Amino acid sequence: MLFAAVPIVILLFILLMLLASSLRVLREYERGVVFQLGRFWRVKGPGLVILVPGIQQMVRVGLRVVVMDIPSQDVISRDNVSVKVNAVLYFRVVDPQKAVIQVENFMMATSQLAQTTLRAVLGKHDLDEMLSERERLNLDIQKILDAQTDAWGIKVTNVEIKHVDINESMIRAIARQAEAERERRAKVIHADGELQSSQKLAEAAEILGRHPQALQLRYLETLTVIAADKNSTIVFPLPMDIVTPLLDRLKGGTRDRPAAP
Repeated sequence: MLFAAVPIVILLFILLMLLASSLRVLREYERGVVFQLGRFWRVKGPGLVILVPGIQQMVRVGLRVVVMDIPSQDVISRDNVSVKVNAVLYFRVVDPQKAVIQVENFMMATSQLAQTTLRAVLGKHDLDEMLSERERLNLDIQKILDAQTDAWGIKVTNVEIKHVDINESMIRAIARQAEAERERRAKVIHADGELQSSQKLAEAAEILGRHPQALQLRYLETLTVIAADKNSTIVFPLPMDIVTPLLDRLKGGTRDRPAAP
């Protein structure tokens, strides 16, 4: 009896092992690509999945957003500046069937494609654009990657350039360029100020020329300002239209005086 029960126990153990190997539990963010005798059958999950041992095989695929760091890449910009650029890539699988069948390793393929695309896109732009227009460059890279990975069932949601490393000599050159630009702007602003000032002075002179009384009031105002400074000596210029009548009157009085006997 004991020896007869041994084969039954072994058989039950084998059945339990087969049953355990045929059960799969997929989480909410997972899908299972099931192959039957080597051919694609269907995508299953989430939840409990039962497979026929020896006939069906399943490949797990995650649907969560993957954050991938793009290693630092040597890039030569359009203005022949050598820089090192690294970025971060966000993507997720939207079609598990394509992600398993169309490409051998979609993680590795996406990483390599991101590296080459990063070098190709940034190489078409100047260094100033890399530093000041990152949002536009991020969007360009994201669109190119998304279009190329669509056949793999992958959706690229975002690309962010993290660092643009420049050598020391180029940093000094950029600093000199920035300083020269600030000096140029300062000179332009000063020149604009001088131009506006001269225009206002010309307008003021024209108005004072049309109204001599205003010119006299201006002289009196200037005298008030000078007197407020407590100077010991005040030199006050008189306008010729005031001095000339006085001189003419003095000359006329001299001519009218009778000669001495």
